[in-house]
Amino acid sequence: MNEQQQNGAPVEMTEQQLSELLQVRRDKLAALCESGQNPYEVTKYDVTAYTASARAEYEKQEAAYIAVHGQPEEGQGIELEQPITVSVAGRMMSRRIMGKASFLDVQDNEGHIQVYVSRNDVGEDVYAGFKKWDIGDIIGLTGFVFRTKMGEVSIHATSIKLLSKSLLPLPEKFHGLKDTDTRYRQRYLDLIVNPEVKDTFIKRSRILKEVRAYLDEKGFLEVDTPILVPLEIGAAARSFATHHNTLDMDMYLRIETELYLKRLIVGGMHRVYEVGRIFRNEGMDTKHNPEFTTVELYQAFTDYYGMMDLVEELYIRLAKNICGGTVITYQGKEIDMGHWERLTMAQAVKKYAGVDYYDWETDEQARAVAKEKHVEVPADATKGTVLIEFFDAYVEENLIQPTFIYDYPVENSPLAKRKPEDPRFTERFEYFINATEFGNAFSELNDPIDQKERFEKQVAAKRADDPNTKAEVDYDYITALEYGMPPTGGLGFGIDRLVMLLTDSASIRDVLLFPTMKPLD
Repeated sequence: MNEQQQNGAPVEMTEQQLSELLQVRRDKLAALCESGQNPYEVTKYDVTAYTASARAEYEKQEAAYIAVHGQPEEGQGIELEQPITVSVAGRMMSRRIMGKASFLDVQDNEGHIQVYVSRNDVGEDVYAGFKKWDIGDIIGLTGFVFRTKMGEVSIHATSIKLLSKSLLPLPEKFHGLKDTDTRYRQRYLDLIVNPEVKDTFIKRSRILKEVRAYLDEKGFLEVDTPILVPLEIGAAARSFATHHNTLDMDMYLRIETELYLKRLIVGGMHRVYEVGRIFRNEGMDTKHNPEFTTVELYQAFTDYYGMMDLVEELYIRLAKNICGGTVITYQGKEIDMGHWERLTMAQAVKKYAGVDYYDWETDEQARAVAKEKHVEVPADATKGTVLIEFFDAYVEENLIQPTFIYDYPVENSPLAKRKPEDPRFTERFEYFINATEFGNAFSELNDPIDQKERFEKQVAAKRADDPNTKAEVDYDYITALEYGMPPTGGLGFGIDRLVMLLTDSASIRDVLLFPTMKPLD
């Protein structure tokens, strides 16, 4: 087996060839251990620079030199007054051995850089050992930065050391790792061979930092609430159940952070938010994962209009700071994050379906209009339920540009405050981008009597639908409301969908480091 085969892993390899390659790598490790050079015994390596910063520093000093001395003649290099000496460490991604000298490419946390290794510089024994190393091995090296005759900024190594052995070959560099199932299951391998993937998760971290910074600047306090909760509430989402052995009681992974956060509003913490992991035992697709991250925030003495203003301001800031401007591209569509439309649900249905909620005098008339328009509704559907079904059938697919849809029927908004001037509707909105719902907000219901009635109806409906459910009313939350909660605006939005939008990612699995997957066996 030749050097190229040992260092790469061609896609067309037979099982026997792969088995031989794996054995070769283990034999190399055994030889290293026998000679007292076990790479796994290395405990540290002093890194003084990353590849990108080393390159940037050289280019900075090179530009300063040229400004003083002028551009050198062709074929002549630049000798800096103070050579830039660095120690870097990373993964060897390629290598070209040319007798007494070699070039390799090392990849670290910031990127990659070419390295020149000569037997005369590192020593005959070290160079002989280096030639036996494999692509994928973790190495450390010290040297000075220079520009080659071909014009590439590189490191001239003066010492080199094996820090960790790679016993499995990387995918062949010209084909890379393209199979999405493998990429999601072996994210570590995906990050090694597909550098743009790391960029997505760096952006995810930046997005979270921006969200936190914005809310902190607005006077919100970040808090933590329980993930493991004592009861399954009556909401439509299904919970994951577990059992607490010491307490001998069933418990559930939370499906929201809302009720605990609003308890804090009652307690006098008037601006709170949580970046929380949420768990829902439901379907999976390109927009849904059983565990996902949300931001929920609550602000006393404001309403859902205040939450609209907050969303608009936050998303404009995110677009500018993450994407460089308010106009972004998502899956080939140009989206203007600087312009938001606001429509009531009734206005949106009239605009896109051509029917007017306010023309329906009775529930029966609403159901008749639905039948005429071929919109399926329950046999006992109210006008509000029919409006919701029309929205799903006609409106959502048209909401490509950022749009607030507000004033939802009370039938599907058990936690939102009714509109005083029209109690058939609630002070609730959702906002949509690219025909996808991104967040949900209310003027929060703070009437404990109304809230109790809605919770009890919700639980009764869930029990009628599923006799085996253990759904209960959260009476402790009702008790909290009875002590008095100020008028409050609340908002919840998914981080994963937001990251998809700002990184132009087609699937939620592309923005989760370790998405939920069914085991191969």
